[in-house]
Amino acid sequence: MGSLGRCLARSLLRGQPGLSRPPGPRCYGSAPPELQEKTLVLVKPDAVQRRLVGNVIQRFERRGFKLVAMKLLQADQGLLDKHYQQLRQKPFYPALLAYMTSGPLVAMVWEGYNVVRSTRAMVGDTDSAAAAAGTIRGDFSMHVSRNVVHASDSVETAQREIGFWFQRDELVAWESGDRDYTYGP
Repeated sequence: MGSLGRCLARSLLRGQPGLSRPPGPRCYGSAPPELQEKTLVLVKPDAVQRRLVGNVIQRFERRGFKLVAMKLLQADQGLLDKHYQQLRQKPFYPALLAYMTSGPLVAMVWEGYNVVRSTRAMVGDTDSAAAAAGTIRGDFSMHVSRNVVHASDSVETAQREIGFWFQRDELVAWESGDRDYTYGP
């Protein structure tokens, strides 16, 4: 039996009472592209100081997304200039730069189905006064200038931003044991 046949047999046996899967590796091969979508999330200095990092991580884990990279760092102006290149000419940029360099932040890459769009919904409006209750900003942010997290706004932006914050070898490819329970067989 070829590898496709073994994968089909395993998927048919999965969940059948009294039957076990044939031995061998799980048959994921490479996950479909929509399951491999990645996004960047930054837990900003205000949230680190307020010890909200665990709360932010917990929301992504409960949603079913997979953490593939994370680090605590003190961002420097060069990195932030690249990240916020579209905002560098705005009058508030010096204040944003001072805020983002005021303390450590946590950079994370999350992976999963529609993770960019879902993350934007989970994070909420940039202005905390307009952010819905139940969103990260709606629950934890008090002012637009201290809005707890950054999240990429598109797949293309996520790819670019991830490249600013992480080297390719810092992204960990691993199989999540709950994938079938999250996305189905």
